[in-house]
Amino acid sequence: MQINEELIRSVVSQVVQEVRGGVVPPSGVVSPATDRNTASSRSSTGSGRFGQFDCADQAVAAARKAFEQLRTRPLEDRKKAIDHIRRISISQAVELGTMEMNETKIGRLEHKIEKLKTLGQRSPGTEFLSTQAYSGDRGLAVIEHAPFGVIGAITPVTHSLPTITGNAVSMIAGGNTLVVNPHPSGRLVAAEGVRRFNEAIYDDIGIDNLICVIREPTLETASAIFGHRDVALICVTGGPAVGRAALNSGKRAIVAGPGNPPVVVDETADLDRAARCILQGAAYDNNLLCIAEKEVFVVESVFDAMLAAMDRAGAVRLNRSQIDRLTDAAFHEVGQDRHLAPTKELLGQDANKLARAAGVTIESNRELLFGETAETHPFVSVEQMMPFVPFVRCRDIDHGIELAQHYEHGFRHTSIIHSRNVRNMTKMARAMDTTLFVKNGPCMAGLGLGGEGYLSFSIAGPTGEGVTTPLTFTRERRCSLIEDLWILGDPTSN
Repeated sequence: MQINEELIRSVVSQVVQEVRGGVVPPSGVVSPATDRNTASSRSSTGSGRFGQFDCADQAVAAARKAFEQLRTRPLEDRKKAIDHIRRISISQAVELGTMEMNETKIGRLEHKIEKLKTLGQRSPGTEFLSTQAYSGDRGLAVIEHAPFGVIGAITPVTHSLPTITGNAVSMIAGGNTLVVNPHPSGRLVAAEGVRRFNEAIYDDIGIDNLICVIREPTLETASAIFGHRDVALICVTGGPAVGRAALNSGKRAIVAGPGNPPVVVDETADLDRAARCILQGAAYDNNLLCIAEKEVFVVESVFDAMLAAMDRAGAVRLNRSQIDRLTDAAFHEVGQDRHLAPTKELLGQDANKLARAAGVTIESNRELLFGETAETHPFVSVEQMMPFVPFVRCRDIDHGIELAQHYEHGFRHTSIIHSRNVRNMTKMARAMDTTLFVKNGPCMAGLGLGGEGYLSFSIAGPTGEGVTTPLTFTRERRCSLIEDLWILGDPTSN
């Protein structure tokens, strides 16, 4: 895709100004929103309209009101609502993706755009809802999937609007409404995307605030959402601290926990294919995906050949001293226990910026750095979210799986293997017990990007729901009719 980034950034800077302060673009600057005659509604949209709220209590109250309206409407109205979310996410992906890139300043622009388009296209909707029926001598039982009501959602800076897009499609398909407390560093694009979704939905079906967003999110607003009596369910896509808070809220929580996905490469693997897949997955959005390849364990007999395959694939190899320099810049100590965490200066940044920190100059189109490290290296043990991948030598497949299991830290999130040996695949799958297990492909294939299946950016590992669908956000209800509507027999004859 060829993108005129300078033009798009100029347009989006005007939109960001409008979102911040209700400023109308100067004469001669026409954004897509202005062209749709929505600039006036945007600049006049205050708290309480089209999902824009400053107060968590008011947001929950509005979402509850919207839910009471939605529950009386036919399923077709849910379809109409999510069709607008899909349409906007796809048709306005360049503008909204660029806005997210400008605001968060992490990741890659082309992937911000692609995520919005793909989630608009592939997020599961009302087609996932199905009714089960059991009939017999005792009558008829029907099981349907009912909404919870208002769902409180926490979204990450790594995929601010894409996560809202996917969650909103599935949650509304299930008949729910939602209140979003976005990451503060992605709040502007979250608010603008939600405004556009709600405005289109309101114009069509006459219900406002199916999606409500806190415009100035804080820990206090998140806590207020967690504790609100009208919030029936919590969905968290974020770091471990907010996940723990959700699990301690006293409500049912669907939590996407941390990940540190390992890759194992055995002696039977197609090394060039493995290299291309590792580059594709680990470089995607500068390694911000929680499912992305973070560390690679390669059996000794093919280790050097695997590094050569990475060279051929287009990744840039760093030597030991360069890796040491990069490590000093990439990690710092945090918390009372002084554990290592990635620095904000390099998190989600392009490979050429990491290369400069390592003392190397590379071409701007290179997307991934790699190099050999010891298994105890911080790049192996810490979920670092940067386009550098450490490679570790292993004695054999059993040693590789052992190290992968150890450095995945028991999160049971995602693991990957490159092998032609089915027994090795099976052995690793059983040992890792991860929510996603990818064989001979990039990490995204586990979400349906280049693999089969539906797509969501909320992957509930700790709470067990897996890749979320509309069914994740519904309650089972059973309706039983006794001794009637069993039309194939006559129980009175017994």
